[in-house]
Amino acid sequence: MSERPEVKPVNRVAVDVGGTFTDIVMLRNSAQFSAKILTSAAAPERAVIAGISDVLEQAAIGFGDIDLLILGTTLATNALIERKGARTALITSAGFRDLVEIGQEDRFAQYDVFLQKPRPLVERRWRFTVEERIDAQGKVRIPLNEAQIIALADELRAHNIESVGIGFLQSFINPQHEQRTADILRDLLPEVTFSLSSDVCPEIREYERLSTVCANAYVQPLVAGYLQRLQQQLRAHGLRVEPCLMTSGGGITTLENGISEPVRLVESGPAGGAILASNIASQLALSKVLSFDMGGTTAKICFIDDFQPQISRSFEFGRVHRHQKGSGLPIRIPVIDLVEIGAGGGSIARIDNLRRLQVGPDSAGSSPGPVSYNLGGELVTITDANAQLGLLDPTRFAGGKVELNVSKAAQALNVQVGEPLGLAIDDAALAVTEIIAENMANAARVHASESGKQVDSYTLIAFGGAAPLHAARLASKLGITRVVIPHAAGVGSALGFLWAPVSYQAVRSFYQRLDNPDFAAVNEVLDSLSEQALHIVQQSDRAAAVSLQRSVYLRYAGQGHEVAIALENNRFDAQGLAALQQRFTQTYRQLYGRSLDHVAVEAISWTVTAAAPAPAIASTAPYGDAESQNENPARTLYSFHQQRRIQVPVYGRAELKDLNLRPGPLLVVDPETTTLVDEHFSVRSTPEGHLLLERQHSAGEAQ
Repeated sequence: MSERPEVKPVNRVAVDVGGTFTDIVMLRNSAQFSAKILTSAAAPERAVIAGISDVLEQAAIGFGDIDLLILGTTLATNALIERKGARTALITSAGFRDLVEIGQEDRFAQYDVFLQKPRPLVERRWRFTVEERIDAQGKVRIPLNEAQIIALADELRAHNIESVGIGFLQSFINPQHEQRTADILRDLLPEVTFSLSSDVCPEIREYERLSTVCANAYVQPLVAGYLQRLQQQLRAHGLRVEPCLMTSGGGITTLENGISEPVRLVESGPAGGAILASNIASQLALSKVLSFDMGGTTAKICFIDDFQPQISRSFEFGRVHRHQKGSGLPIRIPVIDLVEIGAGGGSIARIDNLRRLQVGPDSAGSSPGPVSYNLGGELVTITDANAQLGLLDPTRFAGGKVELNVSKAAQALNVQVGEPLGLAIDDAALAVTEIIAENMANAARVHASESGKQVDSYTLIAFGGAAPLHAARLASKLGITRVVIPHAAGVGSALGFLWAPVSYQAVRSFYQRLDNPDFAAVNEVLDSLSEQALHIVQQSDRAAAVSLQRSVYLRYAGQGHEVAIALENNRFDAQGLAALQQRFTQTYRQLYGRSLDHVAVEAISWTVTAAAPAPAIASTAPYGDAESQNENPARTLYSFHQQRRIQVPVYGRAELKDLNLRPGPLLVVDPETTTLVDEHFSVRSTPEGHLLLERQHSAGEAQ
C-alpha cells in the first residue's frame, strides 16, 4: 500500500495595528498562535515585525513559510481623530473654497446655542481655487486655467504642503480637469502626494466628495510611508508573498490600492472585528448580535442581523457632540456600519473645570502609555483603574509583555481623581470605569436609535484587550442578558481578518431616468467598474473564482436619498427593467411604508463588487497548553455591586471546558485578556471554546 503524500501546512498570519497594541494571529492549519506587542507610534512597522517574529518562533517556522499575510491598521483612523495627519491643501473650483466648511448648511442640534461644527481637515489658508467648469453632462464650459495651476505650485511649496486633494465640480462625470491639474503639479512638486476625488469618490454631492478626498490626502503620506517601509522590511526578512490589506468594507485588497486610497483603510481594524462577530454568531446560531470591540485606544460597536453586518456607503468620523449624527466629518466609502468612540484601556481620566470626571476621548497610547506601564506615563487611564480594582494580573498583562506597577497607578489615581472628588482610591478607580461604561452604553443607545434597533433583544459579543473586562457591566446598562466572549478574544479583530474574502467595490455616479434609460451608456459604465474591481481582486488572488455583484442606487425623482437595489442580470437591458422597478417599489415600501407609483424613478450611482470566496478556516483548537495551568486560583478585587473588596476565584479558560455553569463573581484569564463575570452573571464554555455569560435574575438589582 503506497504512502499518502505529505500535506504542506497552510500558514496564515493576520496583524492588527492598534493605537496601543499590535495584535498578531497565526493559523497553521488547525493550530493557532498569537502575540500582543506594544505599538511603536513613531514606526509602527517595528511592532509588526516583532509580533510576526514572535508567532513564527512559537510555530518553529520562518517568514518564508508564510502563505498569506493580512494587515489592518488604525493609523488612518487615529490620524483623523487626533488631527495628526499631513500638511494638506485642497484645490477646488473657483467659488467653492469654503464648501468643506459650509457643509450641508444644517444644524445637527437645532436648539443648542453653543453648537460647534466639526473643523475641516484643511485649514482655509491652505484651500485654493482654480478657474474651470464642467457641467452635469460632462461638457467643458470653462477651460482649465493652467497658468493659475503653475502659479499655485509656488504657493504650495512656500507653505511646505505635503499632500494635496483635488476636487472639482462634476469630476465624477468628466475627470479630465482633475487629471490635468495633478499632471502639472506632479512635474513641479515631485515630493508631494496627490489625491483626486474622481479616483477616491466618483459620486455626486460635492461636500461629501471633497471631505473624502481631503481625508485621503490627509492620511496618505503617513499610511503610504508606513506600508512601504513595512514591505521593504518584510522582504528583507524573507517574506515571499505580497501582503494584503483589510478594508473598511470587510474585504481584503492589495498593498498598492491601500497606498493610493488609504481612506478605505480607516475602519479596517473594526471591520475585522465585525467579521469575527458575524462568524461567531453563525457558529452559535445567534441571529441578532451587538459586536463590542474595545482595545487600548477606542471602542467599536456594530449591530449584526442574520449573521451579516450592514454595509454603508458612508460614515462620519470624529463626532464632536455626544455621538450625534451630523456632528462629524463625512467619508464616502464602502464601510461596515459601526460607531467608534474614544474609549479604550488607554483613555485618559481628568477632572474638568466644573469638577466633573471626564474619561477620553484622548488616549495615552503605547508611548508613554498608562501610569501602570511604568514607561513615563503620568495621566490616569482606564487600565490604571482596572489594575487598582484588582481586575488585572500585573505579571500576566498582555501575555506578560507588560508588567503593571499597581502602586504607582494607585498614587496617580488618588492625586488626579480621588482627592479632587473626595473619594477613596478604590471608589476613584470605580468612578473611572463607570464613566467609560456609561459613555459606551450611550454610544450604543444612540446607534440603536439611528438604526431602528431594540438593543436589549441582542446578544453582546465582546472582544479586544479591554472589552471582556467591561462587557458584563455594559450589558447590564443596556438590558442585555447574554454575552459571548470568543476564544482568542484579546486578538479578535486580527482573527477576523483571516475569515475575510478578497473583495473590492467600485462605484460611479451616472444619472439616468428609468422611463428613458440609455442602456448602452449604462453598460459601458458597468463594464468599466467591473474591470476596475476585477483587476484589484485578481491582483490579490489570481487563482480564485471571482463573483461580481452589480447594484444601482435608485430614488423617486426629486428625492435626496437613494435605495440600493441589486441588478440580477449581467447586463442592464429592457427585459430586466420592469423587474428592477418592481424590486425598488417593494424595498421602498418596506423601508417607508408606502410607494410613490406616480413619480418617475431615477438612478444616481452604480456599483460593482468583485469578491473571491471567503477562505475555509478550520476550527482552531479551543484549548491550548498556555491556558491549561492557572497559577493564581483566587484574587481580591473591588466589587461595584457590593462596594467593598471581595475574594473571587480565578479560572483559566481550559478549566471551564466541562460545560458546567459557574455563577459570578469570578475572573477568567486568557493569555491576552481577562473576563470579569460579575454577581449578576453566570458563565459556561461552549463546545467551540467561547465563554457564554448569562444574566442571573435577582430582586433589588442595581443597574
